[in-house]
Amino acid sequence: NSPGEFQPWELIMDKKHFRLWRRPIQGSHLYQYRVFGSYTDVTPRQFFNVQLDTEYRKKWDSLVIKLDVIERDVATGSEVIHWVTHFPYPMYSRDYVYVRRYNVDKENNLMVLVSRAVEHPSVPEDPEYVRVRTYESQMVIRPHKTFDENGFDYLLTYSDNPQTVFPRYCVSWMVSSGMPDFLEKLHSAALKAKKMELEVRDYLAKGP
Repeated sequence: NSPGEFQPWELIMDKKHFRLWRRPIQGSHLYQYRVFGSYTDVTPRQFFNVQLDTEYRKKWDSLVIKLDVIERDVATGSEVIHWVTHFPYPMYSRDYVYVRRYNVDKENNLMVLVSRAVEHPSVPEDPEYVRVRTYESQMVIRPHKTFDENGFDYLLTYSDNPQTVFPRYCVSWMVSSGMPDFLEKLHSAALKAKKMELEVRDYLAKGP
């Protein structure tokens, strides 16, 4: 990234559990977003696993229309996912095909989850949905102590092009209201999994 390619970050939301910044992506009408958040009542492992567990997400995220793992690479653990999500009326639902990779770095006490849009032959475009072709997300989770003790910080960097005809400020409003909403739901789902001791798949355990 050359200097001047990015503008400075602008703080647009400051809540109890997180702050949200954005900055314009040069040469486009889009923004990149950054969320810094902290929770003290769930463990990093729970938060990480709940985020990765596609079956569980269908239960707690009411916006999901479809969420399927299309392909899984057992050696690296990376997965190709087809995700269809409701958008606010009057817009069409959006669909995403993306690859996600995750890494648990025990040495540096970090967990990383990275997703980006890809093409996949088994998921052609569906006229019912608008295909989002530009999408990138990276979450880094840093435990306050260990993976299995309550408390962690996370940093989420995110950009996508939802391909709307709306002006930039409308899209920004959708993301800046949708993203915190999603994170709060994710946190509640992790709490619920913890309280009910739900069997969420453990992505830290190696192997399929």
